[in-house]
Order: sequence, then structure tokens, then C-alpha cells
Amino acid sequence: MSYKSLQACITDLEKHGHLIRIKEEVDPYLQMAAIHLRVFENEGPAILFEKVKGSKFPAISNLFGTLERSKFIFRDSLDKVKTLVDIKTDPLKAIKHPFKYANVAMTALSALPMKVGRNAPVSFAKCHISDIPQIVNWPKDGGPFVTMPQVYTEDADKPGIMNANLGMYRIQLAGNDYILNEEIGLHYQLHRGIGVHQAKANAKGQPLKVSIFVGGPPSHPVAAVMPLPEGLSEMTFAGALGNRRFRYFYDDEGFCISADADFVITGTVMPHDNKPEGPFGDHLGYYSLIHPFPLLKVHNVYHRKDAIWSFTVVGRPPQEDTSFGALIHEISGSAIPKEIPGLHAVNAVDAAGVHPLLFAIGSERYTPYIKERQPQEILTIANHILGKSQLSLAKYLFIAAQEDDAKLDVNDIGGFLKHMLQRIDLTRDLHFYTKTTIDTLDYSGSGLNAGSKVAIAAAGDIKRELWTELPSTFNLPRPIEKYKMAMPGVLAVEVPKNIKTSDMPLVLEILREHLEDAELEGLPLMVLCDDAAFTAQNINNLVWVTFTRSNPSHDIYGINSFTEHKHWGCNGPLIIDARIKPHHAPVLIKDPEVEKLVDKMGEPGGVLHGII
Repeated sequence: MSYKSLQACITDLEKHGHLIRIKEEVDPYLQMAAIHLRVFENEGPAILFEKVKGSKFPAISNLFGTLERSKFIFRDSLDKVKTLVDIKTDPLKAIKHPFKYANVAMTALSALPMKVGRNAPVSFAKCHISDIPQIVNWPKDGGPFVTMPQVYTEDADKPGIMNANLGMYRIQLAGNDYILNEEIGLHYQLHRGIGVHQAKANAKGQPLKVSIFVGGPPSHPVAAVMPLPEGLSEMTFAGALGNRRFRYFYDDEGFCISADADFVITGTVMPHDNKPEGPFGDHLGYYSLIHPFPLLKVHNVYHRKDAIWSFTVVGRPPQEDTSFGALIHEISGSAIPKEIPGLHAVNAVDAAGVHPLLFAIGSERYTPYIKERQPQEILTIANHILGKSQLSLAKYLFIAAQEDDAKLDVNDIGGFLKHMLQRIDLTRDLHFYTKTTIDTLDYSGSGLNAGSKVAIAAAGDIKRELWTELPSTFNLPRPIEKYKMAMPGVLAVEVPKNIKTSDMPLVLEILREHLEDAELEGLPLMVLCDDAAFTAQNINNLVWVTFTRSNPSHDIYGINSFTEHKHWGCNGPLIIDARIKPHHAPVLIKDPEVEKLVDKMGEPGGVLHGII
């Protein structure tokens, strides 16, 4: 299946029952996002909003809301592209099996970008930023944002499409100090290709030209988020995945224009020209706050005559970007392990906001002649993982040895944590990295992009049987009154809300004195939290609270802890302080009045009846 446009994909989805139309006028301020969230939560179809208040353009969301729908969209190309990525990571396969991979080579060749005349295949009209649907997702957002952009930049030293970068970085359209229709905000984080391009442009003292594509064939936004192997361009990948070459031309001002996009915003970023951007409800489940980010001076806003605005809603996982992640894993899941010797699997845990928590499985083969194994090779692998592109943004890395359990699965959160807690030696197996970089969106650290990491490695036989319930003799001292087992070996401990941050050293000392002589081998982890019942309710809540609200170097403690030659460990339970701290960003909370409007749409006779 080859889609020439977003409209062609929408027509195909509707024909096969994968799309609904909302014909009544909807408000881009909170209501559209609330509808999207509710439909996504119920694994519903893609949503075409025909009448957006304040705009002449319709809008589409939830296009990639389920992995099944993504597979349907790319049903004719997915297997070929998976093989193409596989060959890229292991070229010898093509040499050993040339006939088996011949059709894939043709796929790669036909995917090369195609330069077209500026009037082909469609002509573009112009509009203003204010004409675009001004979609605001969360009550405290700083303004409307582009949430499904494809941001295109070129290398100042090697201009041209084959050395260009296509990434998905959020764009603030209005609000704050931006001059409406003249300025917009460009937010990008660490380890993004656009950063290299801006650094080169800055070094030459010249503006960075930016083209922002929205819409177009569905392969284009997927290409913008793909972690591609080195040397495989996003535009080539978009062509291969979409069974259609990426078509482009340059406008009169020298900006690259995607000929198949629904909208194209062009503009320039001058060296060191920033303005405050944010807040924005983000994928960790909190707001990213106001910070200076590059200012884009708008040159033109182009649109197709039948343009459809494409958007998504970002929030606490799972969301549509979770399904994006599942599709990426479907395509390239085998690529990263092949790039790191000894690594068998790695998972950026979506329920914990992706970057805060990684699970990995590696080989432990350094000393096979010694009966009792301990982490050695997997520590080398851990260092490699934490030095690998966006994986380096992780705060917590749990890595296990494949030899201990061949069936261990990095996607089984509870099972993987149980495996680790059964085997970890808390005196030896915690390895800290302090004063380093973490995810830009993570406010648990000591500043923007700043925090710490810990690699937790476990290898060898089971060392302990984990408690599944508390012994009758177990208790905690005042002021702590509420605590609950969250999973085997993990206790959620609620710290009263009247306890100030400045009082926490005293609380921890009280806990230490109370527990230092207790028999707690079956309880290797205690999580201090604001709500023990919520934290212990399910595994997703546990990992979300624990790993998004803690900074390893500042918030990890232990009963009977010690420091030996700069190595920290403890002889009793590990304690992670996962309370919300004063410097943390606010949690995302839905607007109750807007939720009532969505409830009515789900009642008998409502457009969402039977879906939500």
C-alpha cells in the first residue's frame, strides 16, 4: 500500500473501519485533547475532527494509537523495512544470501528522495500561524503546540537532503513572549541531530534554516522519530516505509519543502537567539517548565488546498507515543543489541516515562571457570549502554545476566524487578554516576539536563526469598503510619504530607535506628512516597512514582549504609525517596469540566457512544 498523502491514508482507514469522524464543532482548547485521550485509553480508532473552532482546517489524531493500526497502515512494507534495518546492522547477511535480500535492495534503491518541480504534485497556498488549529492539550500549557512535527534541517558543512536531519521536536505556536505569526518556539533536547546542525551554523555565524512539515504520508512522522542506524537517512527510510519516494523541492528562499506534506512552516534560527518556551504537559506525566529555547523567526506557512492538521496528545504513559515506540521496536528492536557486544535485550520502560528507567540483559562470560558468578561483563555492557545516544539519558539502569534465566524478559516489568531483587548484593552492585546529564524533561535532578545515574547489576544465584506480605512482627516508627507491599520485596512507605523536606534527614535517621537490627533480608527495597495506596496499586504506578520522582545520587539511602573507597552500599534495605519535592514539576491533571463534555459524547446518541 502506497499513500500519496495523509488524506489517502485517512480514506483507507475509514474504508476499513479504523477511523471515526466528529462532525460537530470542537474546541482546540483542551476539548480535542480530552477526546483523544479518552479514545486512546479505550483503544479506539483514529479521529478526524471536521470542524475545529477558530480554524478552517480539519484535524486528525490517534493515527498510530494502536500497534495493530500501525501495522495495517504499513502492511505492504513493514517486513521489507525490518529486513532493511536488519541488513544495515549486519551487512554480511546480504552477502551470504544475495537472492533472499534482492527485493530489499530494490526497496532501498527506490526509496531515494526525489526532487520535483515546485508545483508537483500539488500546489501550496499560504496562511498564517494563527490560521492553524491552536490546540492546547493541558490546562497549564504555555500555549498551542505542534505535537506531530517533522523538523527538517541541513548540515552547514554538507548541505543537501542526504545529509539532512528529520526529527520530531515540539513547536510552540503562540503564548509567552512570542510575536504572533512572526515567532515560534523550537524545543529540542540532548542527543538530537538538530543540535549538531545548529552548532555548525552558529560556528559559521549564519542562521539555521528550519522547515517544519506536518502531515503528509504516515511514513514521514514515523521516520522523524526512528532511531536509525548511522548512515541511513530519515528521508530514505520514509520512502522505504511508505513505498513512495520522499518528494521535495526548494522554495524561492532556499527552504526545503516536502511536496507531500499538508503544512510546511519555514523559518530561521539566529545564533544564540532564544526566548522562554513552555510549560508543556510532557511524556513523563508532568509539565516541562519554562526555559529558554531557540527562537524561530517565521518566513512562510504553506498548506495544501485540502490540508489536514495532524496532532497527538502527550502525557503520562501509555499514550500514542507509546504505540509509536512499539512500532519502532517492531522495526528495529534487534538493532541496538547488535551494536553492543554481549547485549541481548534492552527496554526503555514506557510506564516509567521511557528515559528514567532501562532494563537490560547481557552475557556474563568473563570468568566462566569460577563457580560463583558476580557482575563483571554486564558492568562493561552497562557503561556501553549509558554512553549510547539517547540511552545515555537514563537515570536507572537495571542489568541482569542472561545465564541466570534464559527466559527473562525485559518487557515484563514485575518479573524483571523480582529477578533483580532476588539476586542483588546491596553492598556491591550499585554503581553511581554523579553530576551528569539526564533527560531535559526530567525535573528530579539538580537542574535542567542535570542529575545522576545508577547502574544496578545482578548476576549469580538467588540470594533471598522476597517477602510477599509483611510479617506480623513488622512495624515502622512514627510519624510513618501507612505502608503497603507493592510487589514481592518492595514496600511503599507513605511519608505524611506535613513532613517538610528539611525534616527528611530526621525521618531517615528514625527509620535507620528502628530497622538497623531487624531481620529484613526479604525486603530489599523501600520506596518513600506521597501516597502508599496509589504507589502499590499496580506495577505501572510503582515504577512511575519511584523512577520519575527520584535522583539517584540525592534520593537513594540505605539501612546500615557505608562508603568504602568511594563505593557506596548498604547492609539493609535500599531506600528510594520518591516523594514529590519542591523543585519538581507539577503532575498533569485533567480539567473536570472538559471531562464532563467528553462524558456526554459517550452517552447513547453521542458520537463516541460505544467507543469510550
